[in-house]
Amino acid sequence: MIPPQIKPPVAAVRPHTIASPHGARTDPYYWLRDDDRRNPEILAYLNAENSYREHRLAAVKPLENKLYEEIIARLKQDDATVPYFKRGYWYATRYESGKEHPVYVRRKGTLDAAEEIMLDANTLATGHDYYQIGALEISPDSRWLAFCEDTVGRRQYCLRFKHLPTGEIPADRIENVEPDVAWANDNETVLYVEKDPETLLGLFVKKHLLGTDQQHDVLVFRQSETAFYTGLCKSKSERFIFIHMESTVSSEWRYADADDPSLGFQLFLAHERDHEYQVEHLGHDFMVRTNWLARNFRLMRVRIGEEGSRANWQDVVAHRNDTFIQDFEVFDGFIALSVRTGGLRKIRIKLLRPRGGEEYVIASDEPACTMSISINPQLDTDVLRYAYSSLTTPTSVYDYDVRSGERTLLKRDPVLGGFDPANYRSEFLFAKAADGTRIPVSLVYRRGFVRNGSAPLLQYAYGSYGLSADPGFSSARFSLIDRGFVYAIAHVRGGQEMGRAWYDDGRLLHKKNSFTDFVDVTRFLVAEGYAASNKTFAMGGSAGGLLMGAVANLSPQDYLGIVVQVPFVDVVTTMLDDSIPLTTNEYDEWGNPADKTFYDYLLSYSPYDNVRAQRYPAMFVATGLWDSQVQYYEPVKWVAKLRALKTDENPLLMHIDMEAGHGGKSGRFQRYRETAMEYAFILDQLGVRQ
Repeated sequence: MIPPQIKPPVAAVRPHTIASPHGARTDPYYWLRDDDRRNPEILAYLNAENSYREHRLAAVKPLENKLYEEIIARLKQDDATVPYFKRGYWYATRYESGKEHPVYVRRKGTLDAAEEIMLDANTLATGHDYYQIGALEISPDSRWLAFCEDTVGRRQYCLRFKHLPTGEIPADRIENVEPDVAWANDNETVLYVEKDPETLLGLFVKKHLLGTDQQHDVLVFRQSETAFYTGLCKSKSERFIFIHMESTVSSEWRYADADDPSLGFQLFLAHERDHEYQVEHLGHDFMVRTNWLARNFRLMRVRIGEEGSRANWQDVVAHRNDTFIQDFEVFDGFIALSVRTGGLRKIRIKLLRPRGGEEYVIASDEPACTMSISINPQLDTDVLRYAYSSLTTPTSVYDYDVRSGERTLLKRDPVLGGFDPANYRSEFLFAKAADGTRIPVSLVYRRGFVRNGSAPLLQYAYGSYGLSADPGFSSARFSLIDRGFVYAIAHVRGGQEMGRAWYDDGRLLHKKNSFTDFVDVTRFLVAEGYAASNKTFAMGGSAGGLLMGAVANLSPQDYLGIVVQVPFVDVVTTMLDDSIPLTTNEYDEWGNPADKTFYDYLLSYSPYDNVRAQRYPAMFVATGLWDSQVQYYEPVKWVAKLRALKTDENPLLMHIDMEAGHGGKSGRFQRYRETAMEYAFILDQLGVRQ
């Protein structure tokens, strides 16, 4: 029983009119928005939410602590990445026992050489509640390090520099930038992307000369189209620097010779709606991943300087209806392509010489797995480095000889505490949606599981932006799986697991497919005996939090509990306000509510607008005060409205991290505190306290 004096906070109702071209709406909790995050009344309300959650979960605090200790006990504290070789040095990242942040190191020439610590994030994080390194770039002569750091969690990075031979960190500080940096080949000039301070969009590409004042930095490119994200990268050959613009449905790239002192950028191909492309350099050509006349993308090549006319582009890897090309890596003798086929992420090899034309897919070991291209800085090699993982196999890094097919395991992430993959089983199957579409589902459970409809289920999904929820490894999940849970990933429409059509069928005026797919997967798993109908839980974050909010309104009876992380739930109000960070980039994902067709459709599913007097499942909602992707006040208002209207007495709890943003805590171990809290909440709904 809850002590009678412990009551949830009640937000005052202060009607605020939200104008639109299609009529006004009234928002009773708009006053909870504070862009400065300093309003004493609002901060007091947020703290009251945290206090209420702490009181409600006090009885399961011992379980939370136990779960946290379980989770971090599986992590090898003094771990390190597999070193890679570039410009005469072996580079790696390692962790020290008991410390939260990475140490970036290198060794000159051989792995036996003395270690040089380039950057110790633990030292830099001293005095900060939040600390995150967003980018690290070494100058071509290997003497300078450019790095971007965030000390708030709002993804407004500060660009700094370090002279590696002396260890000196000069006074140069460039504030409010994206974590994108590119060195010119003079070893003194750095390009970066400065953000608009209000919308947080990266709009200004500038050129900085080491040792000079930021006010003298030259504007190289100004982004005038706010529907695009702007980024920087350097070609693998290090001959070119690229400025790239990306929106949901179109791209535009520019390139400059990295040896050119003036860094004069040349347009590759002007953007046009529904043409997305990506550029890399190889020899005399540019390699182009493009969806021009190729819905699932193809890979083409064009001579440098001839790219302005697509008549000059030639196929390297042709379009396939059954394979979506997601990314690629160039080598002198072959191309490695990250592809999606049959719902899973795999790697396809295209040999260029001496056996040009041969293509094949690297074999996988399990039914539900994911493969990704790792760090491959060398062009002149027949060896590809890639990562493999599954729901039961920890991330494993391999070197793969594309000519012989020989595969060498370099490292498998250690999982401590007696973990044995043989104790678990994964499945990859398809559930039928109401409209007949087959929805891929990845499952994992402990061996000995009996499909008799008695097990608890935690089902996760994302389903937006074409981002796929791959069946990769997470050691934290086993704290639930070892307590009898089935863990499922529903690969709902809105991702790209099944190709570009899968994405298009889950966005804009088809967005509701994501929601109904999720519910249909749950019902399928219950009907097939994988889960008990009264022990099902749902989880999703960010745009996946929108999914959770929509599911809670649509089908609350199907879930005992829902965990909602940093959720985008006030869709219409946010999409009407182009002063909110990132809004203008989102129109091709959700629709522009200035158009009444989109306005009405968004309003029909927006979780905040569709809260009504009905029973809701037990809910745990998490957000961060400094979130730049989904502003904290969206979930806060949503919870306030749910409290006012829901007809049940199920717990509705909120965790507001007052020192973090969209990604939660920055520390390696700290981030699992929230995971433990969520798992304790889930187990508590089942009456499990051990």
